[in-house]
Amino acid sequence: MYRLQALIGALLLAAGGPICAQPMADIVYPQTRRDSVAETHFGETIADPYRWLEADVRTAPDVADWVKRENTVTRQYLAQLPERQHFARRIKAFMDYERFGMPVKAGKSYFYTRNTGLQNQAQLFVRTQLDGVPRLLLDPNMWASDGATALDAWEPSPGGRHLLYSVQDGGTDWRILRVLDVRTGAMLPDEIRWAKFTALAWVGDEGFLYSRFPQPVEGAAFQSRNYNQAIYFHRLGTAQDRDELVYATPDHPTYGHAVDVTHDGRLALITTHVGTDARYEVRVIDLAHRKRNGWVSVPLVTGFTDDWKLVEGAGRRLWYVTNWNAPRYRLVSIDLDSRTPQWREVVAQRDDILERAGIVGDQLVLNYMRNAASHAEILGLDGGKGRTLSLNGIGTASGFRGRPGDPETFYAFTSFNCPASIFRLDIETGQTTPFATPRMCYDPEAYVVEQRFFASKDGTRVPMFIVRSRAVVAAGKPVPTLLYGYGGFDVSLTPGFSATRMAWLEAGGAFAMANLRGGGEYGRAWHDAGRGPNKQNVFDDFIAAGEFLIAQGIARKDGLAIQGGSNGGLLVGAVVNQRPDLFAAAVAQVGVMDMLRFDRFTAGRYWVDDYGHPDREADFKVLRAYSPYHNIRDGVPYPAILVTTADTDDRVVPGHSFKYAAALQHAHLGDKPRLIRIETRAGHGSGKPTDKAIEEGADILAFVAQWTGLKVPGETAGGQLAVGSP
Repeated sequence: MYRLQALIGALLLAAGGPICAQPMADIVYPQTRRDSVAETHFGETIADPYRWLEADVRTAPDVADWVKRENTVTRQYLAQLPERQHFARRIKAFMDYERFGMPVKAGKSYFYTRNTGLQNQAQLFVRTQLDGVPRLLLDPNMWASDGATALDAWEPSPGGRHLLYSVQDGGTDWRILRVLDVRTGAMLPDEIRWAKFTALAWVGDEGFLYSRFPQPVEGAAFQSRNYNQAIYFHRLGTAQDRDELVYATPDHPTYGHAVDVTHDGRLALITTHVGTDARYEVRVIDLAHRKRNGWVSVPLVTGFTDDWKLVEGAGRRLWYVTNWNAPRYRLVSIDLDSRTPQWREVVAQRDDILERAGIVGDQLVLNYMRNAASHAEILGLDGGKGRTLSLNGIGTASGFRGRPGDPETFYAFTSFNCPASIFRLDIETGQTTPFATPRMCYDPEAYVVEQRFFASKDGTRVPMFIVRSRAVVAAGKPVPTLLYGYGGFDVSLTPGFSATRMAWLEAGGAFAMANLRGGGEYGRAWHDAGRGPNKQNVFDDFIAAGEFLIAQGIARKDGLAIQGGSNGGLLVGAVVNQRPDLFAAAVAQVGVMDMLRFDRFTAGRYWVDDYGHPDREADFKVLRAYSPYHNIRDGVPYPAILVTTADTDDRVVPGHSFKYAAALQHAHLGDKPRLIRIETRAGHGSGKPTDKAIEEGADILAFVAQWTGLKVPGETAGGQLAVGSP
């Protein structure tokens, strides 16, 4: 088997050939109007000729026309790329497997999602017992002809009588909340509008708590800034305008609020935030006294200084995971009935990052991260000695949801070379049994996942995952490589499966994912080292990752591509400006590209925690120095660039990408293409139907392959690889 894989690798490498140094056809970019818009900030005049592209494509005919013309050029170019159809077929094949979501138990019922493989949206099922007959509850594939209306979050009521769920239409962050009678399958008339960034928290079977914003001004729903989020209680069977206001902060319109209810239904916990930082205040409502006292909330944590993640409550005792006096997190508890309630440490901080915890039965389940990979432990409620849960290699474990008294919990494990498998864990015996294991169309052992460390510009040691086929490893030669990064908002990049990445790896490419500063891989200090005035560290880390891949003989010197989305799109735009010579191709997806105006739209105002305030001089100077839109180097050869966004992205509004792409196309950056791909009826990423995901993935891989020199071997008539295909 290994010799066969080595032979395949030699064929793949031999098929690589020279990189195409010229576009396949001359590209004539659409004419884009340049206005004489300019503003002076702190003594510097900033031109913004494409500000008109910030307007909503739904209401601005000139922007809609520009989008149409840009998409026409981009589609014509992508359609004639030689590897485009191959990647579409192979991504589809890698997606075509039955996959399940994590089961959630309520009463005697188990709720879970399932996708047969190529359904645009996963369906929601229920079983009366774990081994019972599945019954279909919700099929989002019937909600819209284009498959772009998705089931987002869902939560059964404590006894499993009702199901509360949120609907996402066309990729927007706005949600519609609805309720289903689980027994009959009938829809209740209840409907909630203008919910966004909300948890779903039942109060018995009486009703639920949720977060929403005031209704936006007509025509401004997808661009106006979001202020005055509040918590409401909705009683089943009533209209939304009769919902009870539970908590609001009108004197602080920038505050955001989320609410949870403990599994025994005794306490509601309101978590308040100011921006994107994990720095919260917490208030508690004793639901046992609600009918007498109303929605009275009492401060539990004040000051917006630390992260507080609710684990569970039992009666009036609470458990939290926090980085209060513990930058790598610890587990604490508090008894609200004690004479002087105080936080007590249950599990002290360790070298590894404590990501989350749960209480299942009478045990604690702790989920740790070490060098961006997962491991788990089971301890007694007092934090005493327990046992380690064995996980299968370098990967990511998630789940471990449960409640006191439950005999079981479920968790998922995934890695770069294997989709998520779901396991049932008997909390008493520690025995693990499969609940859902995907049947794969390839051999995971044919791919090698490794972790290496490299030195950044200032000497900081940074980890990176590298994935290649065993055939490529055995051949020992550099290959076209795709490097992915994010580096911000305390977000940790951990191993996970992607059908698109597998199609790239199968074709003979290498994939790398760098755990840059700004993320949460090593706690608070790692995050702080990559934000605000330290943001350049993130770009230095990513550049150093690329240089390392080439120096180590993993990536071809003329075959390194980079990719990132959202904050990662900003990353791609910034490093391309700083080191255009290092990369052959770049894919910037739904990126934050205008760092001087990001806070003017929708959720952008939250991001000042990571980026700083454009209206403050010190922050402005930092932002101005790396803003992708403002630092394009006219007259310097650039790599091939593909910008992607969507018309319904109300997280990072598409104007960021529109303006950036227009500026790229106006500048003299060499002969390689600078294109923008604009999806319709899609948003920032979540809820995207399978067919759109396949098309986007094929476009990206074909573009990257064209400019890194990756050539796919000959195919059979059925579209499978002629040699060694799974």
